[in-house]
Amino acid sequence: MIYPENFEQKIEFFKIRQLLDQHCLSPLGKEKVKEMQFSVSFEEIDVQLSQTDEFVHILQEEDAFPSDNFYDVRPVLKRIRVVGSWIEQNALSELNKSLQTINSIVKFFSSDGEKLERYPHLIQLAENIFVSPEIIKKIERIIDEFGQIRDNASPQLNSIRREITSTFNGISRSLNSILRKAQAEGFVEKDVAPSMRDGRLVIPVNPSFKRKIKGIVHDESASGKTVYIEPSEVVEANNRIRELENDERREIIRILTEFTDYLRPFLPDLLESYNFLALIDFIRAKAKFALQINALKPSFENRLIIDWVQAVHPLLFLALQKQNRKVVPLDITLEDRNRILVISGPNAGGKSVCLKTVGLLQYMVQCGLLIPLRENSKIGLFNDIFIDIGDEQSIENDLSTYSSHLQNMKFFVKNCNEHSLLLIDEFGSGTEPQIGAAIAESLLDRYNQKKSFGVITTHYQNLKHFANENEGVINGAMLYDRHEMQPLFQLSIGNPGSSFAVEIARKIGLPDDVIAQASEIVGSDYINMDKYLQDISRDRRYWERKRDEVRRERNRLSEISEKYETEMEKINRKKKEILTQAKQQAEQLIAESNAKIENTIRLIKEAQGDKEKTKQARQSLSEFREKINRAVPKSKSGQKKQRSTPVLKSEMSNLKSQIVTGDLVRIKGQTVTGEILKIQGKKVLVAFGMIKSTVELEKLEKVSNNQIRKERKASNTRDLLHERRLNFKQDIDVRGMRGDEALQAVMYFIDDAIQLSVSRVRILHGTGTGALRQIIRDYLRTVPGVAHFQDEHVQFGGTGITVIDLD
Repeated sequence: MIYPENFEQKIEFFKIRQLLDQHCLSPLGKEKVKEMQFSVSFEEIDVQLSQTDEFVHILQEEDAFPSDNFYDVRPVLKRIRVVGSWIEQNALSELNKSLQTINSIVKFFSSDGEKLERYPHLIQLAENIFVSPEIIKKIERIIDEFGQIRDNASPQLNSIRREITSTFNGISRSLNSILRKAQAEGFVEKDVAPSMRDGRLVIPVNPSFKRKIKGIVHDESASGKTVYIEPSEVVEANNRIRELENDERREIIRILTEFTDYLRPFLPDLLESYNFLALIDFIRAKAKFALQINALKPSFENRLIIDWVQAVHPLLFLALQKQNRKVVPLDITLEDRNRILVISGPNAGGKSVCLKTVGLLQYMVQCGLLIPLRENSKIGLFNDIFIDIGDEQSIENDLSTYSSHLQNMKFFVKNCNEHSLLLIDEFGSGTEPQIGAAIAESLLDRYNQKKSFGVITTHYQNLKHFANENEGVINGAMLYDRHEMQPLFQLSIGNPGSSFAVEIARKIGLPDDVIAQASEIVGSDYINMDKYLQDISRDRRYWERKRDEVRRERNRLSEISEKYETEMEKINRKKKEILTQAKQQAEQLIAESNAKIENTIRLIKEAQGDKEKTKQARQSLSEFREKINRAVPKSKSGQKKQRSTPVLKSEMSNLKSQIVTGDLVRIKGQTVTGEILKIQGKKVLVAFGMIKSTVELEKLEKVSNNQIRKERKASNTRDLLHERRLNFKQDIDVRGMRGDEALQAVMYFIDDAIQLSVSRVRILHGTGTGALRQIIRDYLRTVPGVAHFQDEHVQFGGTGITVIDLD
């Protein structure tokens, strides 16, 4: 059940229908848009959502889907049910093209098994749809591709049209002969040609010469300077043309009547086929709209739940998109333990938008539409959606604003149950606050007892307390930036929100003594509680920001860990491959060696003491051994054995050959570079600047000129940054500058501060009209390195100075 009757106007669903209507290709789809309604059948909704989701993939991935010639010929098909009627020529052309489209769509969904896996619901929709290639062939024998009746549609029509052509050609020859004669005598101008009037060929003549040409005057020009005469010589021929045209028309009607008689038995099946075409047009429009608002199919469950992540109001999204602005998404969860959400917060903070978003998206889903939120969201099924929002006062029904609200509350209490979703804006308002708050609390208790779900917005403290103390009801707050004095449009569930009435009054310039007196009237307890709510809101934002930072860092570490694990798997796999290959090579080598040794022993035995043959056999074995030694590289164990001894002479000589007099070197582990003056065995005389020192050769390493240049460049960069950091001033004065000049100066100033890792800076912009301050702060909001900014303390400049904390 949906309440009230103008529910769609209240949540602005009629605008969704208008947007869908724009995406339809024909009246077929537009009719389905009008018929679209709220459903409580889980299976029906799930099928509709799946069909739309599959069509979204078709629009994104397929190029060959037919989208032309979506004609609605159902009125024509219904009209020709009467025996003796016939289909019009234009309607026949539209029937032909639209039947071809239906056939193409059915063929698209029956091409291969791969599409069955990707589009199962659409393929099921296309099953058993009536397609008759014979009807299309029969139509194409009657009309051509331009929708004109073919000459060979029947032998009699062909004969009539040939005679028309022949007679017309004879008239043209006669007219041309008469026209040339008239032009020669000067009765008709040289550039005049025969024209057509009332279906008859005539000659344009000057009125002063109309008596010179015998015939019938059929017409004259608007100016009266030309009359159109049908010469008497062609009157009979033109009459014959008229007779033949009537014969042609009668023959065409006969042909169309004959075809209509053939088509009449198929009309029920054809009407079903056009209903299928209407559904395809409707589903396509829903898919196009889903792409327009970035919508998708959420996890749709047959239970009572709302668990939405980054849900977006589609109409607000489209409106802000035109202004190049982004909508703030909504995260909301309603489930068994917390069914009713009581949202509080400042005026114009987004409470009503939040409520409308819940109502609109839930209604859209149960109408079979995809909605804009994250894939990990869950959405349930409600039998009823009731809404109370806006002013329903009525002079005719003698209803005030509050009376209309109470009428709605009465309906809610009577009809709501555990399957109902209640949406109430400004709960209890419109009457004396104390009694209004009491009635609202009593109603809220009834809704909670009936296990209903709901989203309720309010400013009343007693409702916040009720939500805090009763299971099934939970507080929520629309966040507000106290420093900037502007709403953040973010919903935070778990704590009540402050109305920020004092702060907003102070911002708009209400006198301080009025605000102070109001604070005294309401009492310190109320003011302190409001401040506590503000502090909770501020702390919650802080910890949410920290949580996001921790989550990003955790994700980064997970990526690194996953990368390392992947690399280790590759290394281990490569290691196994190398060991397996080495084992195979070793086995092959052993086999070849055994074979070679056995062959050598056999040759020696066969030589029977022949020294020359024995020597040759041993020589062959020795060559084989040397070949193996060359093929197999030295093992690591062999290298370790070589290096386990003290520094070898060969290594020392190699080091000496690398380092020669004049080379640039440095002591290992240090950065100071020196020049080799003299090499004395294992020791070297090195000049480090003006200091000469004798150093052991093994403690030195050679340094290239390129390496020295790179290190000097890096050192210069560090020195330059250090110098800039020493000279950097943490304050900038932009007073007196134009907006663009000040913004340019601030951009350079903030960039330098971030580069030099300065933690806090100040911008002196003055108060004035506040325009310069606003421009600078709008820019600061876009800078990733800016953690926070605020006004300076009143004693040090107040709103004339902005203090910025950098990450």
